[in-house]
Amino acid sequence: MWWVMSSVSLKPLNEQVMVITGASSGIGLATAREAAHRGAKVVLASRNEQALSQIVSELKSEGLEAIHVVADVSNRDDLELIAERAIDNFGCFDTWVNNAAVSIYGKLEEVDEEDHRRLFEVNFWGMVNGSLVALRHLKQHGGALINLGSVASDLAIPLQGMYSASKHAVKAFTDALRMELQEENAPVSVTLIKPTSINTPFPQHAKNYMEEEPKLPPPVYPPEEVARAICYAAAHPKRDIYIGSAAKLMSASSKIAPRTTDRINQKVFTKEQKSDQPARHYEGSLYAPGDDGSMHGNLHGSFARSSSVYTRASLHPFLTGAMIITGGIGLITALEKKR
Repeated sequence: MWWVMSSVSLKPLNEQVMVITGASSGIGLATAREAAHRGAKVVLASRNEQALSQIVSELKSEGLEAIHVVADVSNRDDLELIAERAIDNFGCFDTWVNNAAVSIYGKLEEVDEEDHRRLFEVNFWGMVNGSLVALRHLKQHGGALINLGSVASDLAIPLQGMYSASKHAVKAFTDALRMELQEENAPVSVTLIKPTSINTPFPQHAKNYMEEEPKLPPPVYPPEEVARAICYAAAHPKRDIYIGSAAKLMSASSKIAPRTTDRINQKVFTKEQKSDQPARHYEGSLYAPGDDGSMHGNLHGSFARSSSVYTRASLHPFLTGAMIITGGIGLITALEKKR
């Protein structure tokens, strides 16, 4: 169920300036392209200057408005710089998307503490400080704050235990912040996006302690599906958006039958996150920029979905209800004629 913050009014996307962290690959890149093609001015931030510069050049060659800022979200000063550059170039920003994240594949006992802490600095503190920096502007002018959680915000994934912990923390912070902003009637919409597996270079960007090359467990959805949901939330206040029916199902099952869900996840995720190939990527992008510039990962085949009917329907519940009613009336009419 989505809680619509009726007191918050958001601009149409084609009148907005959108800031996106982690914008040089995957979901961030897909969102930048989707928003820009819908008329928004976009501010792309990541650690990879070469990839950012190329992406911005491509967007500008299409007549779209975009700038980039080289930034590491674990550094509060870098986040301040992103906000300053957005305001200096466009006068304001209307939506801030905290998307940057890293992951680690490996058993919790085997991962170095330094790596655990680095993951939290990016995934949690990068989101916290990004939110607080953005709010200084958004509370004055109104707008949307969109945080990227995960299905791992609602349940734990073995072999990505600290990533799951960070996304649980993202959810708790986002929920508490939303309540505090509503209490003071701040004109800011706060949305948490919860994707399941998304076909991005995520496994290759993760640090890997396993002997096998990591992979995403099925079903896997395209990053464009997440980008559409983010762009929708930028203009329509939403509390939570699940990407993929699998995300909603897993979240619900973890609440209804937690022990059974744990047993299933223990078996399924432990196996399905390991490919049949030896590990090629060990360090990933935990401490340095990865091989960016790509939206999509290397997954193909029957488990790679082209879209999520569930997610699209959830963004338009009234339209979906009308379609169901219309379909029901049509079915009844057909049955009556047959009789």
